[in-house]
Amino acid sequence: MHRITLHRPDDWHLHLRDGAMLRAVLPESARHFARAIVMPNLVPPVVTLADAMAYRQRILANLPPGMSFEPLMTLYLTEGTDPSDVERAAASGLVKAVKLYPAGATTNSQSGVRNLDKVMPVLAAMARIGLPLCTHGEVTDPQVDIFDREAVFIDTVLDPLRRRLPELRVVMEHVTTEEGVAYAAEGGDRLAATITTHHLIINRNHILAGGIRPHYYCLPVAKREKHRLALRKAATSGSPRYFLGTDSAPHVDALKEQACGCAGCFTAPNTLSLLAHVFEEEEALDRLEGFVSRHGPAFYGLPANNGTIRLEKRAEPCVWPEKIASDAGPVTVFNPGFPVYWHVVT
Repeated sequence: MHRITLHRPDDWHLHLRDGAMLRAVLPESARHFARAIVMPNLVPPVVTLADAMAYRQRILANLPPGMSFEPLMTLYLTEGTDPSDVERAAASGLVKAVKLYPAGATTNSQSGVRNLDKVMPVLAAMARIGLPLCTHGEVTDPQVDIFDREAVFIDTVLDPLRRRLPELRVVMEHVTTEEGVAYAAEGGDRLAATITTHHLIINRNHILAGGIRPHYYCLPVAKREKHRLALRKAATSGSPRYFLGTDSAPHVDALKEQACGCAGCFTAPNTLSLLAHVFEEEEALDRLEGFVSRHGPAFYGLPANNGTIRLEKRAEPCVWPEKIASDAGPVTVFNPGFPVYWHVVT
């Protein structure tokens, strides 16, 4: 198979940032993706419907002429979130999910949740109206090893929450472990998991072996090789429980390449080519459309996109810019470390 035509895909976990960074990275996603679940961890965060409406307008105002892209907005869950505002946000049709960040878990998560009991009224309202909860699934207890934080979150936070509110729809974002994909597989129709492009390609050796490589550092951090292989098996399985959420997370190089660098891999420019490479390696190209174009809309209760996009395998490898420029500074594009021959041609 040397040509693939897909319904135009969606990205169910995307960081667009704001200001200069938004202007620089938005075209990279809009070029290939019709819609995206846009993360709310700005400074200050997107907490209310009014915040989400204003942020959506900034995104659309920065969309280059001739490009089509629909931002699907999310709210940042805090211990002060108003359940009635969340219900109004869902009723507006603009807000498609609420994001749970355990406080201190990742970039701009300081305003996140420390005590889950304090947000139970919000979660109960979401369960009642069917609004999904997107979770950054890691505990932040310093006694828990960073490579174990996802598995501990499932056991101590997520599973008890789902038993407490069985009607709540949950997306386990950017799962990175065999425990994560196994839990999603057994979770029923109200549970799904997104998988990133970079976690299908790198393991923790890529970050640490032979020297520290800051542009492979992300949160959740890449794990052992057995977990990467479990992610690839899940993503290429054809199961509707799994779909693409790139977690493409741009930072300027000055913030990545320092003594305490920021977490995130910027994969928006080359995700589709990389996924075609991975799915071909797993002899599952016929399942790529489900992963990038169909499973996510089905979970969120949206139609698949009408447009199409075509990929073609060529003799010459893809060439992407090493960096993209922004008014805030250069942003390094994720480098898989091997040649990729699947080109996006339309």
